[in-house]
Amino acid sequence: MKTKKLTTLALLCAIAYAVMYVSKLFPPVVLFLQYDPKDVIIALGGFIYGPLSALAISAVVSLLELVTVSDTGFIGLVMNIISSCTFACTASILYKYRRTLSGAVIGLVSGCFLTTVAMLLWNYFITPIYMHLPRETVAALLLPAFLPFNLIKGGMNAAIMLLIYKPVVSALRKAGLIPPSNSTDRRMSLPVTIVAVLVLLCLAGAILILK
Repeated sequence: MKTKKLTTLALLCAIAYAVMYVSKLFPPVVLFLQYDPKDVIIALGGFIYGPLSALAISAVVSLLELVTVSDTGFIGLVMNIISSCTFACTASILYKYRRTLSGAVIGLVSGCFLTTVAMLLWNYFITPIYMHLPRETVAALLLPAFLPFNLIKGGMNAAIMLLIYKPVVSALRKAGLIPPSNSTDRRMSLPVTIVAVLVLLCLAGAILILK
């Protein structure tokens, strides 16, 4: 099982990196802010193996991004890890102690809001330093730009996670890569699926409005 775990984690790292790389091909949503769904894959690893695995995937993918496509250096590396971990680790910690659909929803929503708070603080204190902007200029953008962007990003990642978690985990179990689940929720709730799709569509529209 240790070998299978390492294989699965390596696979998730590769997928997260590929998703991140593809997202770089699209223009920013607003200012320099770019939607990156790699946190979905990182959260998936956290839901399967726990928050430490989410942290490990986040660190590996962020390091690979640093040495390949990133132009923000060490500051970008730290920002990526903080952003991914506040979402994925928060969600997986709460899900670890309540392995139900409601636990997953609570974890993902909590991760979304915690990431938003963390990124607002990061952009207020750090962005003026590495972008060489007055702090007042960045502070004026917190509510109209940084706040809605991070809420939309976190909400979309949470919705995508709810949609793909059960199918992906079922496929990994059939492949024998992960053990049987102890979760009490064996199937995805249809109402939650519908809500997740509607939320995803609404937030995708919100990105166009914000852009």
